Amino acid sequence: MTILGPVLMAALFIVAIWMSVAIEEKQKILIVDEVQLFHDLPSSTNVQFEYSTQHIDTIKKQFHNTDFTGILYLPFNVLNSNTVMLFFKNQPGVMAMKYIENKVEGKIEILKLMENKIAQITYEKIKTNINISTISFKKQGKEENRNQEAGFVGFFFAVLIYMFIFLYGMQVMRGVMEEKTNRIVEVIISSVKPFQLMLGKIIGVAMVGLTQFLLWIILTFSITSVAQTFILKDKFDVEQVSKMNMSSEILKQAQSPNQQPEMTSSDIMEVLMRINFPYMLGMFLFYFLGGYLLYSALFAAIGAAVDAESDTQQFMLPVTLPLIFAFIVAQMTIQNPEGPVAVWFSIIPLTSPIIMMVRIASVPFDVIMWQLILSMLLLIIGFVAATWFAGKIYRTGILMYGKKVTYKELWKWLFYKG
Repeated sequence: MTILGPVLMAALFIVAIWMSVAIEEKQKILIVDEVQLFHDLPSSTNVQFEYSTQHIDTIKKQFHNTDFTGILYLPFNVLNSNTVMLFFKNQPGVMAMKYIENKVEGKIEILKLMENKIAQITYEKIKTNINISTISFKKQGKEENRNQEAGFVGFFFAVLIYMFIFLYGMQVMRGVMEEKTNRIVEVIISSVKPFQLMLGKIIGVAMVGLTQFLLWIILTFSITSVAQTFILKDKFDVEQVSKMNMSSEILKQAQSPNQQPEMTSSDIMEVLMRINFPYMLGMFLFYFLGGYLLYSALFAAIGAAVDAESDTQQFMLPVTLPLIFAFIVAQMTIQNPEGPVAVWFSIIPLTSPIIMMVRIASVPFDVIMWQLILSMLLLIIGFVAATWFAGKIYRTGILMYGKKVTYKELWKWLFYKG
C-alpha cells in the first residue's frame, strides 16, 4: 500500500480532473422571452443560446423532440420578481448554471439602469466593494497584518493529524489484539516487560506510519505532476483550471468591470507567503507525533483489555469523542482563532494537536507563544500520564482471556499493585 496508495490517490485526482474538463456537457438553451428584451444574451463555448417567439406552453410540448437541453423562460414580471425558470432534460453543471445566471442577471441590471435613467458608467463609478485589511495593533505600537484565510492552511495540517491518529492508532489497537488472541504475547512477555512491549509497538507503528505518510505525499505529488505534464497537457492547462475554480464573483466581472473578486490567485499567494512554513512544519511534526503517541497509548490499552474487535465499541467512544469534538471546534477556530473556546481547547492535550495547528497558522508567534509552550508541555505530560495509565491496563489485560471487561474492572486494574 505504500506504493499502491499514492498511485490510487493520484489516479483518482487525475480522473476527476479529466472528467470535469473533458466530459463537460454542452448546453443548448432556447430562450422564451415574454419581455422581448433578452434576445442578445451572448453564448459561450459550453452554453449556446437561441431565441424563440413561440409561447412557453407550445415550446414545452415540443421540447423533448428537439436537440435543446434546456428552456430559459423569462416571464413578463422578470424585472420586478428577479426570477426566471430553466426547464431542463438533464441537470446542467454548476459552471453552466452560473454562466446563465450571471448573463441574465447582468442584462436585468442594465435594463433597470435604463429604466431609472442611470448611466452604466455612473453606476460603475458609484458601485463599491470594500476590502477590510485586518491589522493587529499592539500596545507597543507594533502593527501586523492578519489574514483569516491562513487558518485554512492550518486546518489542512489539522486534518492530516486527525487522519493519522485514527488510521495508525487503530493499527496499534488491532496489533495488540492480534498478539493477544494468537498467544504470541505469552512468548514475548517472557523476554520484556509489558510496558516496554507497549511502548515498542506504539513507537514502531509511529515510525512506520510517518515514513509511509511522507512517501505517500512525495509519490502522490510526483505522479500527479508527471500526469499533469504529459498525460493531461492538452486538457489540463491554466485556462481550464481558472475556469474550474472560478467563483460567481469572477464571472460577474464580465458584466461589471470595476467589481473586484473576493479572492484572486495573487491574494492566495500573498496569504501563503505570509505563513512561516518551517515553523508550521516543525509544529506539525511535534503535534503529529504528540497526538499520535497520546491516543495510541489509549488505543493499545483498549486492545489489551478485549478479546474481539466487537468488544471495543464500549471503550472506543470515550477515546474518540475528544478527537471528533476537536475536529468540529477546529472549523470554528478558523473564524475566531483568539476566542476563549479556541484558546482553551488548544491547550488541553486531548484536543490541542488539532486546534493548535489552526491557531499557529492564524495567530503570530509572539501573541500565541505562552499558550503554545503551555500546550506543548501539557501534551508531553498528557502522553506520559496516558502511557502510565494505559500501561497499568495493558499489564493486566494482555494475559486475560475469555472475559468481558467492564469499566469497573478497568478501574481496579489501574490501581492494582503487583
